[in-house]
Amino acid sequence: MKEPKLISQEAAHPRRLRFGIWTPQLTRWPQIAQRWQHIEQLGLDSVWVVDHFVNPYRYAGDWFEGWTLLAALAARTSTIRIGTLVTNIIYRNPALIARQALTVDHISQGRLELGIGATSARDVSHAMTGVETWDSRERVDRFRETIEIVDNMLRQDVTTYEGKYYRIKDAEMRPPPIQRPRPPLTIAAHGPRTLKIAATYGDSWSTLVGGDLSPRDAVNITRERNRMLSECAVAAGRDPDAITRSLAVGWTRDPPFSSLDSFYDYVGRYREAGINEFVIGYWTRAEHLPEFNHLLHITDDGMLERIAGEAIPKLRDQTPHGSPLR
Repeated sequence: MKEPKLISQEAAHPRRLRFGIWTPQLTRWPQIAQRWQHIEQLGLDSVWVVDHFVNPYRYAGDWFEGWTLLAALAARTSTIRIGTLVTNIIYRNPALIARQALTVDHISQGRLELGIGATSARDVSHAMTGVETWDSRERVDRFRETIEIVDNMLRQDVTTYEGKYYRIKDAEMRPPPIQRPRPPLTIAAHGPRTLKIAATYGDSWSTLVGGDLSPRDAVNITRERNRMLSECAVAAGRDPDAITRSLAVGWTRDPPFSSLDSFYDYVGRYREAGINEFVIGYWTRAEHLPEFNHLLHITDDGMLERIAGEAIPKLRDQTPHGSPLR
């Protein structure tokens, strides 16, 4: 059997403006697979599943488990990078997350982006999976230990770890991942403690802003978080420019998809605030998903194709090759 070709993180994360799509797993499997294949054909950089135990906006609605779905989609795509936005730590042991990541990295031939987040006390996954609700300090401590375990296990053959909440002994990890030194970590973080974790371990930092914030306030908060992340990276002995700055689009009051000009304006304002990756929601009006429709998203194939075929190439041309994006 032919040995898989090893892939470096530098190849996985080229220095350019990046665009991805996230899709909620609310429709039937054949439609999800066809959608991902279409997104891949359009030349997007990445495509992501959501990872909640149930539909986060309508608990009784249809919903597929994220990592199982991602493994199947890895086998139905061939070039686009794929990931979890983001892996839920509530009901998974960190060693299992590492093993899942290793497996999907091989199925995808080295295209995995491993997203991880701490979630919140409001997440019904606690009650539905029988896991007690953690206070904020314990949640961040568990998050840090999870990241440390996953990082170690994906880098080495055997790992032993003694933490306050998680302990593993002589955990074997073979074969090694295709991506070296491990698949890239995308770490969701908003507060000072989680930003420090992202700055220490993350290849990419994922953030979102929204609620009742004005568009200006949302950009300013993003800029401040970006500044804090850079300071934390320097304190951790890392080059801040080595960390991708990724925005989950759709939670603000901006109208980024009303026209291409509005999309250019939106991307430009967040680029100025330090963002160099935009991950956009996509589902169609015909799917009748009112529980998700408060999130601004791409609503039809025509809009998706105009953004992929016209807007994204134009935006990338505005960034000189190899120059800083922040």
